[in-house]
Amino acid sequence: MDSRLKRYCILGSMGVILLVALLVLYVNREPQSSAGGRTASQTQTASQTRSPEITYDEYGERIGNDLSAFLKDTTFFDTEENTWLVEKLEDQNRLSLVVTSVERDLRIQVVDREGIPVTGHSFIVELEGQGEYKDLDQDGVVYIGGLNSGEYYVSLQETEGYKVPINPTRVQVKDKVEYVFIDDISLLIKTEEDIDAEAEDTGIQDADEDRDKSEIRELQTALDNTTVGIDVSKWNQEIDWDKVKAAGVDFAIIRAGYRGSSTGSLVVDPYFEANIRGATAAGVKVGVYFFTQALDEVEAVEEASMVLELVREYSLDYPIFIDTEGAGGTGRADGLTVETRTLVCDAFCRTVENAGYDAGVYASRNWYNNRIQADQLESYYIWLAEYRSVPLYEGYYHMWQYTSKGSIDGIEGNVDMNISYMGY
Repeated sequence: MDSRLKRYCILGSMGVILLVALLVLYVNREPQSSAGGRTASQTQTASQTRSPEITYDEYGERIGNDLSAFLKDTTFFDTEENTWLVEKLEDQNRLSLVVTSVERDLRIQVVDREGIPVTGHSFIVELEGQGEYKDLDQDGVVYIGGLNSGEYYVSLQETEGYKVPINPTRVQVKDKVEYVFIDDISLLIKTEEDIDAEAEDTGIQDADEDRDKSEIRELQTALDNTTVGIDVSKWNQEIDWDKVKAAGVDFAIIRAGYRGSSTGSLVVDPYFEANIRGATAAGVKVGVYFFTQALDEVEAVEEASMVLELVREYSLDYPIFIDTEGAGGTGRADGLTVETRTLVCDAFCRTVENAGYDAGVYASRNWYNNRIQADQLESYYIWLAEYRSVPLYEGYYHMWQYTSKGSIDGIEGNVDMNISYMGY
């Protein structure tokens, strides 16, 4: 905001204050005689009831009542004379930098006084010794990869209408990924109101292509050391969890969110909170899963950190799973190599376990056999999706999703059904 606009804003505010003050004086004015002046009795009564600390002029008016006197002060609106007012206005637009590193990279977030990323501006940051980087998509985040490990200094260039930090921010670029929770991950979490959900939430169950006619579509009866449950997301819409519990469901694996298959945004499932609260209140044990579209270990740590942030206030009975499957062939992670996809799953699970939770991997039989190195993930809980009466998968698994077309009281439409062998 330039100085002329600030001056107009101040004038307008003062004008409103003056108008209100004059209205108050008018309403509370002392009664006048019919001749337009005070009567002797009125003057005497007023003088008797007035506080001795207040001074009045010869007309009975309180000295200091001229609320427009500031208009006669030629320096009142002089910004050079009233720097405190300018500083107060500038403080409202003060920016800060939040800088983190996962592995030979920097994520620089431009935030306001409340710690919220500032969007809609092409901010330019300068990395000492490296050059300038521009926030091209104006999301308040600048990502710089391929850096050597070591100490760096980051500065934000001046931006019209904002007050930027005077001193550069010092940060240490890490040499190798650390599978730990990212403190500022909440700044990256978005809702579906922030994105094009139709274009971003495009996961396709690969197990659908592998089903046969023997698929079981009813909730199974729990046997010794087994429990029966469901997994749900926004696609199941509102759920009557009391009815679900009464129908015999022991547990529910609830989708916490997903990474957008196009932009890579981290998005919370719009029904996550309602589902985990509703299930817990009904006595249904809970775990969570996250649909990944991570391209590397760094993004996998981000995804795990997002889930850890979302479940912070809840108690989980079942693991936190990474859901690895396709996104229609055009998803940003659909073309990953087997090795990279395995590293992504491992990084996610390591981060979850390092935070004190159990971790697992969800995939179809085809993906376990052909799209990831399942033998390198056997230290985690394996959740298999295969829609037939008896799975053909030859590897070991801890939970089996046996149908995506189940039906149960309390949920409209199809629902995924599972058998757990975890002994919970």
